[in-house]
Amino acid sequence: MTTERLAATGVSDGWHCLELGAGNGSIARWLADRVAPTGTVVATDVERGRIGDHPNLTTAVHDVRVEPLPENRFDLIAARLVLQQLAERDSIMAALVRALKPGGWLQIEELDTAYEPPLLTADERSAQVYQKFLTAKTTLMRARGGDPEWGRRVASAMRVAGLVDIDPRPYVQLRHARSADLQLQVNHTYQLRDGLVSVGMTDEELAEVRAVMRDPSFRASSSVMYSVQGRKERQS
Repeated sequence: MTTERLAATGVSDGWHCLELGAGNGSIARWLADRVAPTGTVVATDVERGRIGDHPNLTTAVHDVRVEPLPENRFDLIAARLVLQQLAERDSIMAALVRALKPGGWLQIEELDTAYEPPLLTADERSAQVYQKFLTAKTTLMRARGGDPEWGRRVASAMRVAGLVDIDPRPYVQLRHARSADLQLQVNHTYQLRDGLVSVGMTDEELAEVRAVMRDPSFRASSSVMYSVQGRKERQS
């Protein structure tokens, strides 16, 4: 989904790109290949990841909440699963728009976790504990300043920020025991353990929901992922 949408912008040799929240850099490396040999990609994150080397790629530890971005610099900016976690998302959106060159593209991909129902569980108790886990994650994100439903609001936020040619696309997948999406949910039961307990889950329930998600017969819908593009108007 992500690279298909990025390719549709026309990103190619000579473009200058920024990936915000690059993590381990799979998208940044893909972009670096696209803009070679004369373009550049800057990959930023609050921690230094294992992005690897590429002649067209530079990395930087950068916190967009408090550190400025250069203005009118980039032909394309990409941010995936970053802004909805941050209470400062509106001011960050404005900073990203300023960092675009006229005619440049912004691609933001975020989730809307209001829709991710269980579809097939072993019994009603399994469905209940899975739903309790999802609700606890939503509560925890809100408590930390995030917006678990921001995916559906990205397009409107782009319009408010002054972008044009805005194009939101929703994506939904099936969660099952072998899917990467569901494996991520299992990882969340460990990574977010303290926070989940603080909003009402018990360790016994976390162990129970892990077993539910590892059941080969389990099926659920993913949350909705919105891939949204907008373009900064060209100067007349």
